[in-house]
Amino acid sequence: MVFPDMFTASDAYERFMGRWSRQIAPQLLTFTRLEDGDAVLDIGSGTGAMADAVVAASTSATVVGIDPSRAFVDAATARRRSDRATFEVGDGQEMRFASDRFNRTVSLFVMNFIPDPRKALDEMIRVTKHGGTIAAAVWDYGDGMEMLRDFWDEAVAHNPSAAARDERHMPLGASGELATLWRAHGLIQVVEEPLVIEMAFSSFDDFWSPFREGQGPAGAYVTSLSADQRGQLEARLRERLSTDPSGALRLRARAWAVRGVVRKR
Repeated sequence: MVFPDMFTASDAYERFMGRWSRQIAPQLLTFTRLEDGDAVLDIGSGTGAMADAVVAASTSATVVGIDPSRAFVDAATARRRSDRATFEVGDGQEMRFASDRFNRTVSLFVMNFIPDPRKALDEMIRVTKHGGTIAAAVWDYGDGMEMLRDFWDEAVAHNPSAAARDERHMPLGASGELATLWRAHGLIQVVEEPLVIEMAFSSFDDFWSPFREGQGPAGAYVTSLSADQRGQLEARLRERLSTDPSGALRLRARAWAVRGVVRKR
């Protein structure tokens, strides 16, 4: 599981997407049906949002987070809330864990960045016990994730050649795609649901400044622009995004979540 360089700076990622991962992680965990005493595997653990949710929601569940980025693993370890959470560098497509080890395997906003998500799902099934749950969530880039939808709509209007980089083209982000993948790999009792949060920005700069730090496809696009082009895009977004008198703004963010149960092998 090799992420591009756009996902290596843990502090910048936390300002860009990590704070929203922390807001939606408890919803995915509830959807996953965590129970006390569960052993949980977190694929693409990032800065530790899902692991924090596991620790907060239980008294005895343990969680192992794996991520290809050493910087993210170090950041998650430094900020962890409990020794029930551990983190290590790992590849979701080829894991070191024994078969049938975990009760729950989860992945938050990662499946569409894994080079071979089918191989990763096979590995997730292998390390999850019979009757255990595998769950994942991916942003609805095409419609429901307003922060990125507003950004890419204006980026493409400003520069039509940016259309090829629009995250609406990323795999697994549309309704039904994750569920189709889960069923194709033999998981049973497959359920897909939307998870929705409100992104609250204190100001337009709170919205815009993380894009300038190069995180994710949108941030990578911004840093590829000249200073003049960035200024033009910023102006378009300022005009598009209405704010209340305090300067704050609120945007909806929807993700599609899926869960399935591992059948007896």
